[in-house]
Amino acid sequence: MSSTSTPTSPSAPAGSAAASPALSGLGLFTVLLAAALPLIDFFIVNVALPTIGADLAASEAVLELVVAGYGLAYAVLLVLGGRLGDLFGRRRLFLGGMAAFGLTSLACGLAPDAWTLVAARVAQGASAAAMLPQVLATIQATTSGARRAKAMGLYGATAGLAMVAGQILGGVLVAADVAGTGWRSVFLVNVPVVVVGLVLAARFVPETRSSHPEPVDGPGTVLLAVSLLTLLAPLTEGRAAGWPLWTWLSLAAFPFAAAGFYAVERRADRRGRTPLVPPSLFALMSLRRGLVLLVPFGIGFSGFMFVIAVALQRGAGLGPVAAGLALAPMAVSFFFVSLAGPRLVARYGTRVVPVGAVLQGVGVGLMAWAAWRSWPDLGLVELLPGAAVAGAGQALQLPVILRIVLSEVPAARAGVGGGVMITTQQSALALGVATLGTLFLSLIPGLGMRDALVTTLLVQLAGVALTGLLSLRLPRTTS
Repeated sequence: MSSTSTPTSPSAPAGSAAASPALSGLGLFTVLLAAALPLIDFFIVNVALPTIGADLAASEAVLELVVAGYGLAYAVLLVLGGRLGDLFGRRRLFLGGMAAFGLTSLACGLAPDAWTLVAARVAQGASAAAMLPQVLATIQATTSGARRAKAMGLYGATAGLAMVAGQILGGVLVAADVAGTGWRSVFLVNVPVVVVGLVLAARFVPETRSSHPEPVDGPGTVLLAVSLLTLLAPLTEGRAAGWPLWTWLSLAAFPFAAAGFYAVERRADRRGRTPLVPPSLFALMSLRRGLVLLVPFGIGFSGFMFVIAVALQRGAGLGPVAAGLALAPMAVSFFFVSLAGPRLVARYGTRVVPVGAVLQGVGVGLMAWAAWRSWPDLGLVELLPGAAVAGAGQALQLPVILRIVLSEVPAARAGVGGGVMITTQQSALALGVATLGTLFLSLIPGLGMRDALVTTLLVQLAGVALTGLLSLRLPRTTS
């Protein structure tokens, strides 16, 4: 597949066509660092929420907005961020988004009250939506063949590791109380990382853009935002708010908003215009089936991370460090297995994905058994076997799924393809907290913490089984 991206460099006149510049090792490191930041920040607050609530006198509903506000802004604006990168230059959007992410992280860390923190988190999510799509688009536009396969494998490994490491890092930072900052350090830690990232990006990340820039689709952008908000907002806030009338009206409006979005995008596609999410993109079997697989995986992953954080702190009485470190075996096994992933895929193809689902299912089952048998003495030792096996299974799934989704997307639409994939992933992560989290918290009054945890883990196990079955329909090989 030939690249249709146009690079710009000091030696090339603006707007001239040339072969896409190669992404150096430091350039890849820089974009992967940026890819880790938004995912870490989605999960880093899980173990910090009790401390934030106590310090800012925030209600449970407001604390959920600290998580949901970030996730909603992030999910709603991702596809737009990808389109803007294609249009104005991916490096430019990457640098601007990263700088904004650092500033909004600083605003989160300095927030004087809960509502200021919520507003800063929304802005932080919007900044992430400008930055992250450029990572995948840059990889797609500046690599090919074995180098792209390796880069996408590292991207998937980074994404999975960031989601687990974020929760561990949050616990360590809250307990360390660096310079008396307490929970604020989970946001302030981003600032020096962003400064380093900006210096590296300015030097090592090449500029690319689509050779045929596509204008922003205003109606599609608005309808996609409405569709995601009418679904995610009531699911994330409904339980804490007591399911008021607006939540049910919002859910009832979702199918109409989604149908309107699809109709507008299909009409634009048929008339030769450039919709925000071209329906023709879904003609790619690899993208279509990969996205379907990403939904139950993301729901189960984020739902588990939220539920286990609540259970270990509120139920088992662990502090933030112990609650975070209880998942260390999952992070370690994910890291090492993901390193072997590219070789396994080269040898066995996408058959590693259903094998990973089986391993993850065994791991979740072991953790459910540990919770049933050992409660309330549940911690690192009790969760270690299940967490390690589940982490290995996840490492055989997530990097491969992400690689499959983008394997056939043309370089000219790399920003759009990356935005669609990350929007699906982020929406699934938000749905996981909203659905499994709501189920768990709703079961506690009637069943108690232990049985609520075990029941929720068994529901997640059903989702893992669904992921495994869907993975059998993946193409056997991937580029």
